[in-house]
Amino acid sequence: MSTTPDDGPQVGTVVVHRRYVSHADAHYGGALVDGAFSLALFGDVATELCIRTDGDEGLFAGYGEVAFHAAVRAGDVVEVSAELVRVGRRSRDVAFEARVVCRARPEVSASAAQVLDPPLLATSARGTVVVPVRG
Repeated sequence: MSTTPDDGPQVGTVVVHRRYVSHADAHYGGALVDGAFSLALFGDVATELCIRTDGDEGLFAGYGEVAFHAAVRAGDVVEVSAELVRVGRRSRDVAFEARVVCRARPEVSASAAQVLDPPLLATSARGTVVVPVRG
């Protein structure tokens, strides 16, 4: 669904980003990436959602819930989505998901990778952003 700020915020609007996870992003043994990595990506996709719906970058007010379902590793390609689920006067509730869509296969070779079908749900969250009053 595509909207412009003139349309006003529409529940159901979705924004999607993809990001390659580099080895510089890995923080733990086994090339694991910390959970804050997904949360930072959620902040980025929420910013674009606010721009598209309200014509403003908005500010993140907080998370209502966060769940880590599977590991994110160096060599993954992660797809993050933000869906607008509630519109208030200034607040917007957003549902987030981070899914691993491609994964490295270091046991095959240093550069081997595969597309995951279906993608692997890594992180889900609900959050609230605030934007200036439209006027």
